[in-house]
Amino acid sequence: MSFFILLYYKLPLRPDKKTYYEYTGLWHIYGILAMNSWFWSAVFHSRDVELTEKLDCSSAVALLGFNFILAILRAFSVRDEAARVMVAAPLIAFVTTHILYLNFYKLDHGLNMKVCLAMGVAQLLIWAIWAGVTRHPSRWKLWLVVVGEGLAMLLQIYDFPPYRGFVDAHALYHAANIPLTYLWWSFIRDDSEFRTTALLKKPK
Repeated sequence: MSFFILLYYKLPLRPDKKTYYEYTGLWHIYGILAMNSWFWSAVFHSRDVELTEKLDCSSAVALLGFNFILAILRAFSVRDEAARVMVAAPLIAFVTTHILYLNFYKLDHGLNMKVCLAMGVAQLLIWAIWAGVTRHPSRWKLWLVVVGEGLAMLLQIYDFPPYRGFVDAHALYHAANIPLTYLWWSFIRDDSEFRTTALLKKPK
């Protein structure tokens, strides 16, 4: 909500009332997918049945896949709509096929972990390399998110049972994502301000 208010009420708008920030629509979709993913995660952890497990896995894969697409589009500054479709289409097809496989053929946790790990590592590498070469004023936030998510990912891989019956690796993973999510959206807000300012400074 704060991202929406920033874009439409605090930053300048184009004459057609659209934002200057080229990734507005993509981040809105990401926000919806993120809320959907965390909702089904909460439902699954409250009520562990086959349906909620499939919804949890499917929504997590969809979020991870879309974040992978966003990493490519933002890091390589892909702004042309046709180019965006060319990048997104094969990845959307892959993620959709994987979700259909999990839901209607076999809920293979081993395969799902490998797919999620591959997409997660790939996007972290893209963000890390971009943070290393860009002059973005908030790149330090991106570095913190990349390092934090990398460490959190290790909790998913090297799972351990509850310590003294209270906290296990999966619980720590979810706990770590609370500050990382705040930092991530803080970077997105900064990026929208940075790009809007840069576009307004361009000679017309």
